Amino acid sequence: MIAKLKDKQTYVKFIKDFKFAMYCTRHPMDGFWDLTHEKRGSYVVATLILLLTIAARLIWLGWTSFVFVAVNWERINVLTYVASILLPLALFVVGNWALTTLFNGKGKLGQVYIAACYALTPYPLITIPLAIITNGLTDDFASVVGTILTFSLVWCGWLLVTGMMQIHEYTMGGTIICVIATVFAMAVMVFILLLFFSMISQGISYFVSLYKEIMLRVG
Repeated sequence: MIAKLKDKQTYVKFIKDFKFAMYCTRHPMDGFWDLTHEKRGSYVVATLILLLTIAARLIWLGWTSFVFVAVNWERINVLTYVASILLPLALFVVGNWALTTLFNGKGKLGQVYIAACYALTPYPLITIPLAIITNGLTDDFASVVGTILTFSLVWCGWLLVTGMMQIHEYTMGGTIICVIATVFAMAVMVFILLLFFSMISQGISYFVSLYKEIMLRVG
């Protein structure tokens, strides 16, 4: 009985948290404010939205009519498309949190992650049904489909900016500067990562060639 009660409470909480994520898409000012000040954010729902976003990206590639998206699956690496969502999100969350700690931002790392994932909500909500609908459309609707897809991305961008503004308690001008600085920080982190992996690769190549030279001389 106790186990069933806990399961029911967990289910009710999940539904409540998911509805709150939907609320943030319609009322971002109030929603993201409550996320930090009322502690209403959920890591589970945020991660679910992130997974749905990745699924929506793959569904758009696989289910959209070839009239709108021509995909050569022999040349596509699915992991690359997954990384194209996960890596920028991770860089944004870390970069934004690192910068805002220097510029008196109020948001915590977890809150930045939740807000960033919640901001992705419109993408799967629009892209998944749109991908299915395109199979019944002709190329005459290409501009309409493109406009709808662009709208979903703009909506996500607006939610992201609003979310950062509310959780860090910045003005709109301060938020825009912060987002631009975050993008710059992301570029710096990518450069450092590329440099790091390049050095690691060169180091491995050096030791491999040294090992081969030693074995050649010994032999």
